[in-house]
Amino acid sequence: MTVVDLILNLAGLLLWLNWRSLRFDPLAKRTPATLMGTLRPAAPKKLRRWHLLVFLVALLFLRAIIYRWIAPFWIGKLDLGVVAPTFRSDWFSGILLFSFLSFGLTLGIFYIGLLFLSLLAGPEPIHSVVKIPLGRVDGWPRWAKIILPLFGTAILWWLASWLLVWLKVLPPPVSVAQRLEQSLVIGLGSYLVWKIPAGAILALHLLNSYVYFGKNPFWKYINTTAQNFLSPLKKIPLRAGKVDFAPVVAIGLVFLLAEFAGRFLNFLYARLPF
Repeated sequence: MTVVDLILNLAGLLLWLNWRSLRFDPLAKRTPATLMGTLRPAAPKKLRRWHLLVFLVALLFLRAIIYRWIAPFWIGKLDLGVVAPTFRSDWFSGILLFSFLSFGLTLGIFYIGLLFLSLLAGPEPIHSVVKIPLGRVDGWPRWAKIILPLFGTAILWWLASWLLVWLKVLPPPVSVAQRLEQSLVIGLGSYLVWKIPAGAILALHLLNSYVYFGKNPFWKYINTTAQNFLSPLKKIPLRAGKVDFAPVVAIGLVFLLAEFAGRFLNFLYARLPF
């Protein structure tokens, strides 16, 4: 069921991205009468943006019903790193909440990853794929995009924790200060998501260093963003002849730092009074 949950979250993510990108469809906008003959769609346009949101809500609602009746003894886990609230599938209100929160977590991971790519500011036209879902956030100052995962995640968890405590999914905090501390620790944990796009870009850059895939905007984007990411290591002699060890060292550092940071956050969260 965990694999099914992941697949349905990805399906919901595709619906969300289609909803976000549909407004950029040139055929979805009004066209001058003189151009109607050349730009008219082959079939009458029936799908509207709000239809996609309805499909998404229906998907999240229906999968809660499926979990309730097909797998009544399954336990859904909302893995937030330092804490993992669980929801029984035989409790429909809880599993329905899990369905929406699980998709929200997938959506949050996706957007935090996009923020990392936005900070690297790779070349066009591939960077447009980042711009469309992020919208105006892509044009924000770097410092604002850097702190956004911390405060955005902390605020969302602070709000969600009230509902989870009320439903007795989580134990109540001893004070308002403790709830705030928990939110900040979970907010800091959101930066661990950046290891995924960082590792993927560096691995693809390393692959492209030894295998020529031709001139393609995608590989230009990968190499440029990887070089931007590797710029702090340029002063360290990591090249031996024609072999550049910088991507390998960077991949190791990224995942090593993420591992230590994750353990430190778990230690910090466990030290909070309950």
